[in-house]
Amino acid sequence: MKLQLTEIERVKTISKADFYNHYVKKQRPVVIEELTKDWPAYDKWKLNYIKEIAGEKTVPLYDDRPVSHKDGFNEAHAEMKMSDYIDLLQSKPTNYRIFLYNLMNQVPQLKHDFKWPDIGLRLVKQLPMLFFGGENSKVFMHYDIDYSNILHFHFHGKKQCVLFAPNQTKYLYKVPHALISREDIDFDNPDFEKWPALQHAKGFICNLNHGEMLYMPEGYWHYMKYLTPGFSMSLRAFPRRIGNLSKAAYNVFVMRHFDGLMRRWKGQSWIDYKNEQAIVQTHKNI
Repeated sequence: MKLQLTEIERVKTISKADFYNHYVKKQRPVVIEELTKDWPAYDKWKLNYIKEIAGEKTVPLYDDRPVSHKDGFNEAHAEMKMSDYIDLLQSKPTNYRIFLYNLMNQVPQLKHDFKWPDIGLRLVKQLPMLFFGGENSKVFMHYDIDYSNILHFHFHGKKQCVLFAPNQTKYLYKVPHALISREDIDFDNPDFEKWPALQHAKGFICNLNHGEMLYMPEGYWHYMKYLTPGFSMSLRAFPRRIGNLSKAAYNVFVMRHFDGLMRRWKGQSWIDYKNEQAIVQTHKNI
């Protein structure tokens, strides 16, 4: 059996009013296929271009190892020169990813390659983030700490995105005091005997091609898989709903610091406890 996933709606272009009224207001995901067609990035943003202009930059890398009590919040697992990393991406599959990296600060000329979309969201101009991954590398199921509305643009290749709305959290084995589900769940081929609640979860799926944009509403869970080597950029807007704004503040100012304190105090037993509670709490809902 597979997860219950519906293809995300697609449009080639859309007006500001239609995007806001049909998707932002209703908190529904959508893929806009041609939003970047008039950007310089549409023609320029390939891996070799990034290698050319940012090859000497040292970048933080993440892999798919389980969370350890020794890791800091979003702490990188390795570092590499961007040129070496792109060579690696283009030579063979790798689990190493670049995650939430503000390359724009390091290479300001990239800012001239894209346009801030006038699409009904007040985007945070300080936070254009880039993400890179190799063939078959995966980004674990999670939601973002700040509950932002996200415009997620993909370049160079193809990427699969699986989304779940916040109301599906009860079926996703959410780890307490964290933003992730159980890391040992294979969301490509879930074991429903081991994770029976997943049979009840209803989500969305799409494959993003070069230049396409996925709108992810605030608080949506997302799991990403790079079908080919490539990279993406996210533009963000603060949550519109007061409840989500307060959850974001709690995550940033309370939750992550409490979790860090408990890791230092309890060590691996704290991680193990949270993983056990993810099962206990989820199975109460089925």
